[in-house]
Amino acid sequence: MPDEPIIDAEVVPAESTTPADTGYTPEGVPTFDSVREKIENRYATSIGSAELDAETPEGRTIAEQYDARQRAAAERLAQIRESMDPKPDQ
Repeated sequence: MPDEPIIDAEVVPAESTTPADTGYTPEGVPTFDSVREKIENRYATSIGSAELDAETPEGRTIAEQYDARQRAAAERLAQIRESMDPKPDQ
């Protein structure tokens, strides 16, 4: 091997690899960021589900029933208030 040329190379240390963020501490406690992310995901899912439900025929029917009940309740309340209001004799 004396006939082979000598190769001069620089030794580069390996990059330190950081462990992937699992959302838990080494003790097994969830981090604030992972908890926040879970809450935000659940909130976004619930908002999306509500929007999709409102777009279905069944969802629109329920919304229409709710609106009709609200109108009927307002009318009945107006009747009760009118009956309780003392009117002076004319």
